[in-house]
Amino acid sequence: MSVHRKHEFEVAMTCEGCSGAVTRILNKMGDVKFEIDLPKKLVWIESDKDVDVLMTALQKSGKEVKYNGTK
Repeated sequence: MSVHRKHEFEVAMTCEGCSGAVTRILNKMGDVKFEIDLPKKLVWIESDKDVDVLMTALQKSGKEVKYNGTK
């Protein structure tokens, strides 16, 4: 059984539309659990996918993305 790690990303989201775009992208990936904190511009993703894969997916939102590490 794989253990999902929780990754924290900073995504330059400014509105509900931004977080909606991120939500749609992550839902399409499958096998990811995530939480979005719009005011803090943070996205936490629980997944055993590679960080690069998650990063690339988040960048598809057109927003600036920074990886903060695992929590």
